[in-house]
Order: sequence, then structure tokens, then C-alpha cells
Amino acid sequence: MINRNVAKALSYRYIFLAAVLILLAAGLVLLPKYKMHDNKVPANELLSDALNPERYISTDELAGIIINQVPSYILIDVRDTTDFQKYSIPGSLNKPLKKLLDDDNVGYINQSQYDVVFISNDNFYADQAWILSDRLGYKNLHVLKGGINNWFQTIINPVKPSQEMPKTDFELYDSRKAASMYFGVAYPDQNKAAKAVEAVNKAPKKVIPVPKKKKAPVEGGC
Repeated sequence: MINRNVAKALSYRYIFLAAVLILLAAGLVLLPKYKMHDNKVPANELLSDALNPERYISTDELAGIIINQVPSYILIDVRDTTDFQKYSIPGSLNKPLKKLLDDDNVGYINQSQYDVVFISNDNFYADQAWILSDRLGYKNLHVLKGGINNWFQTIINPVKPSQEMPKTDFELYDSRKAASMYFGVAYPDQNKAAKAVEAVNKAPKKVIPVPKKKKAPVEGGC
């Protein structure tokens, strides 16, 4: 007999595989231009890529990339324009999923100079964008794990750990609190020096992207 835990794990695996197929199907419906591309990754490779969690980038990693002004990343928000205008992560570009493969947009993802991070409210639409782009053979693709929702929970409004929690949790909280200050969140206990640093950090800085390879630069890097 199969151990219950093993059976449960297999069940979750099959559910995930089914979800991948649904994402693919939904993406094909949303993006009719998809059929016009010939450079497609074989289905077995696509499935292997889809099961690989390494495509995800954490909110903490992304905050570090933005704060340190790493120039080799492009943030692509695939939500609709209405949601994007309500709130967006600084430096991100709005390329709605339905228009992702339009001629005006595909140049941002079909290139090897930059790392592309897809962003949506959670993982759902960003995963679709990743799967479709990976299927077409595009490289250096990532998904923000947990999306905008997780960004708010971890970076913009981090939860202070309780006293019995380990030191590492407090260190992570301090790091996230500092990041939230960078993105404009004010705290009652901020001192004057912290406020001065925040004011300087909030000022936009012009960054000239440094491409990984010698190609024409793509506009819109972090």
C-alpha cells in the first residue's frame, strides 16, 4: 500500500500539473498571436521548467534589487492598466497579459540583455506570462513570488515578530522595515536621521542600464 503522505504528495503534484495545463490553455486563449511563433520549447522541457521553483524571486530580493539600483532587471507588471494605476512597484512597466506578445511589447521579453521579472497580484497571471514566454524560448525570466499581495505583506507592511521568536526573524524584520521606509512608509519611532535618509532615498535617480551583452538597450530597467 502507498503511504498516505506519499499519496498526498502525488495528489498535490497532479493538481499542480493540471494547473499548469490550465494556465497554458488560458494563455493560448488570451494571446492569439502565440500561434504565430515557431521557436517553441518542446512540451516536456516546458513541463520541467514549470515544475522548477527557481523561476521565483522573493520580495526581499526584489526590494534589494530596486534599492541597490541594479540595472540589469526589467520589471513587467502584467495586470490590467486599472490595477497598475492604483498601485505598482517602483520602476515596473505595465504590459497587460493580453497584450504581452504585441509587437510593441515583445521586445522587452525577447532579449538576452536583462533579467525579466513578471509581476501580478499573486502568481497566477505572472505565471501565465512566464509559461508563455518560456514556451517561446525566451530567456532570463522570473516571477515575483506572491506578487503585489506578498509585496505589501512583507515589504510595505512587515509584521513585527513576537518576543519569543528567534533573532533571525528580528533581523529580517529590521531589513524589511528599512526597505519599507525607502518606499515611503513612515514609522512613529523614526528619528530625524532616518527621516533625512528616507528623503534622500525617495528622490528618483537616473540610472543608465548596463546590458549583459552588446545589444541595443531596452528602455525601462529598474
